[in-house]
Amino acid sequence: MASNTSRRGFMAGSAFTIVSPHLVRGMAPAKLRAGIVGCGGRGTQAVTDMLVGTENVDLVAMGDVFEDKLEGSLTRLREGAGLKRYAGITVTRNGQPKSMTAEDLMKEIPGRIQVPPENHFTGFDAFKKVINSGVDIVMLTTPPGYRPEHFEAAVNAGKHVFTEKPIATDPVGCRRFMAAAKLAAEKKLTVVSGAQRHAQKSYVQTVDKIKNGAIGDIQALYSRYLSGPVFHAKGRDANWGDMEWQHRNWYSFVWICGDQIVEQHFHNIDFICWVMGGHPVKVIASGGISWRKGQELYGNIYDHMASEFEFANGVRYTSHCRQFPRGCFSEVTDLVVGSKGKSNGTDMATDKGINPYVQEHANLVDSIRGTGPYQNQGMAIAESTMTCIMGRESAYSGEMVTWDRIMASQLDLQPKAFDYKLKLADGEVPQPGKYKLI
Repeated sequence: MASNTSRRGFMAGSAFTIVSPHLVRGMAPAKLRAGIVGCGGRGTQAVTDMLVGTENVDLVAMGDVFEDKLEGSLTRLREGAGLKRYAGITVTRNGQPKSMTAEDLMKEIPGRIQVPPENHFTGFDAFKKVINSGVDIVMLTTPPGYRPEHFEAAVNAGKHVFTEKPIATDPVGCRRFMAAAKLAAEKKLTVVSGAQRHAQKSYVQTVDKIKNGAIGDIQALYSRYLSGPVFHAKGRDANWGDMEWQHRNWYSFVWICGDQIVEQHFHNIDFICWVMGGHPVKVIASGGISWRKGQELYGNIYDHMASEFEFANGVRYTSHCRQFPRGCFSEVTDLVVGSKGKSNGTDMATDKGINPYVQEHANLVDSIRGTGPYQNQGMAIAESTMTCIMGRESAYSGEMVTWDRIMASQLDLQPKAFDYKLKLADGEVPQPGKYKLI
């Protein structure tokens, strides 16, 4: 993009592919069949969100690396765990809006968990079995290190996809996902991501107003994601090999997690890319560990990182993320500063809408069935993920990293073999000046 592009013109492009319903793959069955790959807490919640959001889907297949995760998830779903929190939500039933009571939800949702024993798939190849089990929708909710391979397989098989964010942990995986996203668009497959702000009316309406000049030309952008740790394993069982340990404690290892800037701060960075209508062209970042050290439990990711991104039109974006112990200051905020005002991303909305975690699944099913606009969010979410990786690699290496450089990087963190007892190196915490981006 030319350096003299106007700021408002730069923002004008849409981050997502939206086309008319008649171009959708079409002719969906009365009841769509969904299968999930990754049955942890996020996956279990995603299934509930989907079934609450639309009456036109049943869950028919489940897959996970660990049998205990799958069976625990299935038990919670069949018992209707957590359904009370949706009481009062208004969703479509029989073509009409309906406010769902807790009793309504308990009567309907558990009965749509139709997963026979032969569709319980475990192991490192469980994703292939879910994809081949006769499903229409594949839900990808494993840790992000697996996302490129799983997404590629689902698209190759002609499946619609709900994919959690982020979509990779390294540049090689991100480009693999991008290639599959392009193929999904060619096939008119629906791809909706777990970047739920894109289904949240307060964000959608405010971003639209920003793009149409409500606060003037963008001058500067800021984000903070200051939180506690997402989770740590309770301890290592003596019978676990290295690979099993790193899976059960996955948020501590960069190959499977991506570090906080990729896995969690993604939401802010994706929002900023949405506002700007594209990705930044370079970044300078720094970070390190203040307290995550000295124990196997903490792996090889940083606990704080600050980045300054620059877009093609010269606008700079300052981001700060950290995961400090509970009790420290926490905040998740964004600020878009324009020549005529500023916005936090939600403050110009006139309609809150429903829970965006539910709405995104309703949008997915409407896209598949042709009752709403076609959506393929794959490429936009991949670019946001690559932006996060670009920031991480700048902090790890101590170097400025450009978009062209990260897009050409050969960094591939994925293990070359998979076995529960496989020996894996713990991985060193990256040190600027010593660590090199390849």
